[in-house]
Amino acid sequence: MDDNQEQHPDSLLPYDEWTMEALRQVVVRALTYAAEQGLPGEHHFYVTFRTDYPGVVIPARLHAQYPQEMTIVLQHQFWDLAVDTQTEVMSVGLSFGGVPTTLRIPLAAISAFADPYVRYGLRFQTEPAAAPPAEPEPEPQAWPEPEPEPQPEPQPQAEPEAPQVVSLDAFRRRTPPKE
Repeated sequence: MDDNQEQHPDSLLPYDEWTMEALRQVVVRALTYAAEQGLPGEHHFYVTFRTDYPGVVIPARLHAQYPQEMTIVLQHQFWDLAVDTQTEVMSVGLSFGGVPTTLRIPLAAISAFADPYVRYGLRFQTEPAAAPPAEPEPEPQAWPEPEPEPQPEPQPQAEPEAPQVVSLDAFRRRTPPKE
């Protein structure tokens, strides 16, 4: 048999799983270091995670914008970074559109991790949620939403009207003629 066509027996030991677990520990240690010591020098992290993974807690508007996957950047403007190795969850405070929020991300939901400063990156196989999708955190609302008005039953539609064109010339400023 040719060396290129030599078949390897299937392993009875889960080496691939052990390797992924070990590489995930690199991410845990990096995040824990940053939580305890801060990010040294120009180091910063890109953390990509599955938003549909069970246990992910993000605001509803972010979940609607990123229904499957989202990347966050931990560089200058984040706070309260914490990694709980007992529950295997990280949490971090970030602002989105000027609105501060705290994200809770199970470590198993992380699908990629990178530190662009040193060109270091990892990708993980993260299966989409088998359980029902994570429930997004409800958005805080200062004003109660008005109840929708009852809609009258739709009437049979007549032929659509032709579009109407409105001239804006009447609203434009006119400059005086130059002499």
